[in-house]
This record gives sequence, structure tokens and C-alpha cells, in this order.
Amino acid sequence: MTSRLTIRAQNDGSDSDVGDQDGDTALATKPKSKTARPPMYKVMLLNDDYTPMEFVVHVLERFFGIGHAGAIELMLTVHKKGLAVVGVFSHEIAETKVMQVMECARQHEHPLQCTMEKE
Repeated sequence: MTSRLTIRAQNDGSDSDVGDQDGDTALATKPKSKTARPPMYKVMLLNDDYTPMEFVVHVLERFFGIGHAGAIELMLTVHKKGLAVVGVFSHEIAETKVMQVMECARQHEHPLQCTMEKE
């Protein structure tokens, strides 16, 4: 009479290719990492004593897509408080908006200043 010895590998939860007791193989997967949102930047207009209010309204409408009534309200905030956040964007878009506003102001010979800072 011959005896037969059976050896089974036991799954200890480690990332091995050893099958479990049912004969199925476990698939080792890495946990999914969430993609981080890019940092956002506030674009701000600064008040000065020379840029006409109408020009500021025009800039807000043209470059930030703000309606006329909202543009007037924001322009008055800039005028009274010295600056106002006019939008929050990703770095590249904020940088582009600042350059567009500064170029437009320069072309129209206005000293309007537009800046951005990390939110």
C-alpha cells in the first residue's frame, strides 16, 4: 500500500501568484490613486486713478465673460476697495488672462494692472 502526500499552498494575503484553496488565482492590483486637482489661481484687477471705469467694464466683459451689470458691480468693487478677484482659473488660463488684460491696457495707454496669485 502506498500513501500519497498532498501539499497545498495556503494564501496568506500576500501579493503572490499562488492560487487559493478553490484553485482560483488571485490578481494582485495596485490601489487606484486619485489624480490631484491642479492648483487654482485668483486673477485680480487693481485700482488706479487714471484708467476710465468704462474701460474696466469693457475688460471684464471681453476677457472674463462677465455680463454688463456684473462688470459694473465688479468695477465699483475695484474702485472702492482697491482690488477685486475677477476669476479663478488654472495656472495657464490665469496667466493668459493676465497677459491679455495687460496687453489691452497697454494698447489703449491705460495703467490698469492685473495680477494673479495662488488660491
